Amino acid sequence: MTTPPTSASTLRNVRPWGGAASDIRISEAGTITSVEPAADQPAEEGEIDGRGLLALPGFVNAHAHIDMSWLGFPWQSYAGEGGTEGRIRYERSRRGEFGYPSAEITKRVLAEFVRHGATAIRTHVDVDPDVDVRAIEAVREAAASYDGALTVELIAFPQDGVLRRPGVLDMMRQAARSGVEHLGGIDPASIDRDPVGQLDAIFGLAAEYGTGIDIHLHDPADLGAFQFELIIDRTATLGLHGKVNIAHGFAIAQIDVPRRRDLLQAMAALDITMTTVAPLRLPQLPLHEFDEAGVRFAFGTDGIRDLWSPYGTGDLLGIAWQYARSSSLVRDEDLLRVVEIATRDGGRFAGLSVHDIVPGARADIVLLDAENPMDALVRTPRRELVLGAGRILHAA
Repeated sequence: MTTPPTSASTLRNVRPWGGAASDIRISEAGTITSVEPAADQPAEEGEIDGRGLLALPGFVNAHAHIDMSWLGFPWQSYAGEGGTEGRIRYERSRRGEFGYPSAEITKRVLAEFVRHGATAIRTHVDVDPDVDVRAIEAVREAAASYDGALTVELIAFPQDGVLRRPGVLDMMRQAARSGVEHLGGIDPASIDRDPVGQLDAIFGLAAEYGTGIDIHLHDPADLGAFQFELIIDRTATLGLHGKVNIAHGFAIAQIDVPRRRDLLQAMAALDITMTTVAPLRLPQLPLHEFDEAGVRFAFGTDGIRDLWSPYGTGDLLGIAWQYARSSSLVRDEDLLRVVEIATRDGGRFAGLSVHDIVPGARADIVLLDAENPMDALVRTPRRELVLGAGRILHAA
């Protein structure tokens, strides 16, 4: 690929979703104005020659932690206790060594996401008595460095509990007043030991300030399913249709099929969504059951190279691959569906009502050297070009 300009007026000779060669015209505002059959002429100044590469909408990383990473620091050996509680304690004990929170650290993480094709991100940002709301300010500063070319939505995340640490609720209220898009929670039963209390507090703030809700729920099987029911009840009572997401939610894949069917039907009626990082050690969210029920879900990378785990590259397509392989998906229609979830259908998790290669959408486009979306999923080739709102964020 020739050296591209900093932004593009036309992306020539690309194959949206693996279809016919097309030219994509982009407005100065960074939206797609037309998708036309490719013209038989070379790219001109301000245009990019896509060389017949596969074009997909930008990847959506719907569950990230971009405020706490040791990316860019010397290798950190895994230490401390395992389990959710153990990792919380260990991170709290060491994060000061890395200068968390820091806009510079967050910029490194964002750069990795972008290099791997992510153009829209929903991220959890820690809020607790040790860091107050400073991490929100650091993340906003890092995101602002992209000047609107990258979509970043924030979740005020009380990782160490909502009720058990004094002052957290006040900080979440402050975060809501400052304009964060979502309020978080974590394991209401096993962390705060008060599922009703934690959920009532979070849902009350969300209803008051008009935010979304995005709750980490690691609790397994029946205990987790019980909390699904509490979340469903509060979503209905407070009229928060389409504003609630459950992250991880391992329990939904661990309970019996009839109970899962009932929960999924109730979630679909309220448009309660889920996000998954496709954990290898646990059963995956069942694709066909979710689609048949009409429950939307999206993929996320979780933390990358942080004090919870040394793993993580920031490659959302790699997470989609992991989900598909772990779910034993092999048919074209299922592989394509996974790519749709990772790109087009994930847009709503970052506030994008339309996220596709169509007129009117933001020009968030990724080019890959692949035959079609299925080929891209199973091979995870490098991202040749990444556009965010028509601006070049990465070029291989």
